[in-house]
Amino acid sequence: MQMIKLSTVLIVDDEPSIRSTLKDTLVGRYVAIEAECGAAAIDMANQSPPDLIILDVEMPGLNGIEVCKQLKASPRTKRIPVMLISSCHSKDEVILGLQAGADDYLSKPIYPPEILARVDAHLRYRSYYDDLERDDLQMLLELADSVSVLRNPMKILRVIVEKFADLLGVERCSIVGLDSDGEFVVKASNDLAENVEIRLDMARYPEILKALETRSAVVVNDIKNDPLMASARPYVSGLNLNSIIVVPIIKKESVIGTLFLGTATSLKDGISDRIFKLCHLVANISANALENASLFESVTSAKEFFEEMAIRDGLTRLYTHRHFYDCLEIEFSRAVRHQETLSLIFFDIDDFKKINDKYGHLRGDEVLRQIGYALKEVVRESDVAARYGGEEFVLLLPNTATQGAYELAKRLSSTVRGGRHKGLEGEKITISTGISTFDRGNLADFDQLVDLANRAMREAKRQGKNQIVLASEI
Repeated sequence: MQMIKLSTVLIVDDEPSIRSTLKDTLVGRYVAIEAECGAAAIDMANQSPPDLIILDVEMPGLNGIEVCKQLKASPRTKRIPVMLISSCHSKDEVILGLQAGADDYLSKPIYPPEILARVDAHLRYRSYYDDLERDDLQMLLELADSVSVLRNPMKILRVIVEKFADLLGVERCSIVGLDSDGEFVVKASNDLAENVEIRLDMARYPEILKALETRSAVVVNDIKNDPLMASARPYVSGLNLNSIIVVPIIKKESVIGTLFLGTATSLKDGISDRIFKLCHLVANISANALENASLFESVTSAKEFFEEMAIRDGLTRLYTHRHFYDCLEIEFSRAVRHQETLSLIFFDIDDFKKINDKYGHLRGDEVLRQIGYALKEVVRESDVAARYGGEEFVLLLPNTATQGAYELAKRLSSTVRGGRHKGLEGEKITISTGISTFDRGNLADFDQLVDLANRAMREAKRQGKNQIVLASEI
């Protein structure tokens, strides 16, 4: 008996628990191999190219985006599908990853059924292209081209149902989704006017309910006699329909919701192998297009996106030193003009050199990254958080007096001290903090505001570290 060769999936993540979960999910259907860092992943992919790579965005050292760029730049690895895994707070990194050539992405926490479905979509569905007709391939190419340039999810849905119905000559092609109330609605259908949504009585659609439950395709080749359709028989007996297929469009984070591509036809031969394959391929194209569209909706234009990236620190995603000073000049002028208070928090990670020396720079980078996350947790929308340089950070607080800045500094210090940092064997990270405040013309310029906070931070170091010192008290 000829053995079937399983596709190989390379899992790249610095967290052993994530790698273990992914490997357990794929076992039996794929061969899973592991790499714990970006450099190792590139070496493995070049030595023996896998069929697909699952790549964590946030890794110490060479992060997932840089790894993706290098893989897509190499003739040997550029055609390998890359799926990014990101945490919920890294939408910017995901967009950058897609720009770098990633084919797909997933968000943590990991949901094994979705992982499997998405890997299937990239690997198992490859064989579905075999024996397709020329018109089929042309339609798929046109569909991919059309939806790739669209940013409006509803327009994407409309293009899908119209092109698919025209190609197959079916009576109805629809995309059904869950709305915000958990109700099923028809989002787009070739037999409905554009931008018309119809709520569905799910007693009439047991095939959709089954697809939702199983997260897999449901095929009914004899509507009038299939036991699945018993509850719907009174509603379909008068229709000139013989068969139905419903295929889930699996994208957990799509703004549209959980989607189903449904095709109903009067063809006597039922759902052929060709129609089955095409439905899955179209569902896969649709899923990627819809997800990308939802990401780009958060940025009004590509120009705005790249401008935002230019003023962000590559490691922490906080603002850069230069952008901080641009904001400081503006906010200081505003405070002077309107006689408002303006506070600045300046802090430094205690004994950071010892952390680098003991655990290595990769772990040190991870600490810096976690500090960035901690800052994002405590700041207001009007505040400006930046990486000043090395292990030094600043936080600009408009219209905030000394007491308000002190309370925020205490929350920040507590958050950092209570954080768990992977690879540091439970070691606690602390920060030394200085605070200065402009109030009623007490300072000549914004440079003085920074200098006073910096001096207060150094006094906190002198007093034993893990301290908060006010510039007004030294």
